[in-house]
Amino acid sequence: MAAEGRLALTDTVERWLPGAVRGEGNDGHRITVANLLRQTSGLNDYLAVSPDAADAFTPAGYRRSRFRYTAPEDQLEAAVAEPPLWLPNVEHPERERHFGYSNTNYVVAGLIVERVTGRSWAEEIHDRIIGPLGLRRTLTPGTSPYVPAPTATAYTWFPDVGRPTDTTLAAGGGADGSIISTTHDHAVFLRALMSGRLLRPAQLAAMKETVAADDWIGVPGVRYGLGIAWRPVAGSREGIWFHGGTHLGTVSESGVTPDGTRAATSATFTLRMGDPAQDAQDAAGRQLIDRALTGW
Repeated sequence: MAAEGRLALTDTVERWLPGAVRGEGNDGHRITVANLLRQTSGLNDYLAVSPDAADAFTPAGYRRSRFRYTAPEDQLEAAVAEPPLWLPNVEHPERERHFGYSNTNYVVAGLIVERVTGRSWAEEIHDRIIGPLGLRRTLTPGTSPYVPAPTATAYTWFPDVGRPTDTTLAAGGGADGSIISTTHDHAVFLRALMSGRLLRPAQLAAMKETVAADDWIGVPGVRYGLGIAWRPVAGSREGIWFHGGTHLGTVSESGVTPDGTRAATSATFTLRMGDPAQDAQDAAGRQLIDRALTGW
């Protein structure tokens, strides 16, 4: 849409969603589209500050909420009910370098897409990406908590619980991650993105303008661009671009070469919350990706 002139990365949230980011020190005038996509907005993650956040990460809390859909407006309201973690640069907010990953950023981006186009973010995803790339195993489930068969069972080890919980069913989420796909389709998407099939050169270059993403994942030197991240890899001078994802019982890892010629993705169906074993599992997943792409 930026290439089409329908919006600009320097547009503020206030321009498209007047009054939506306000109160408790939050200021939509100080947050741009680029801040949202680069995770430099300072907005709280609604998952962390919602009133039932602590209860949600227990077996009983999961079972109570697995069929519950939360509207993006309500997610944003929860996020701005607390003071922001910081406010972007006052003169040039799009140049802000302070990174902090927040699902709220993608929620707001989805709302902006809908305001600009008059259509749902899911429709735009289908017409711009899923359809043109022929991603036949990729879908947006909307309010449904079900994953189409065949699928693996997703297990979550909640903190201080001695057995895993089947967390395959889960409603919720929106533009921050409500997409179901396969490792194959994920790799097709990454290759198309980095090879320039989806974006014009100027927009792809903008995606690759990164900030340091220290302490985001257990890898030194990670940098975050507009919705995609970069990290160094042994045996590769250029590193790889990637974006993993975590949901209850599901962890994905991915990587794609800078020219889009090769991509590798993985999915693991066990999540151990607050357990050092999860760090080892994540590292093994990244190592699998690295070896597939570089041979190391």
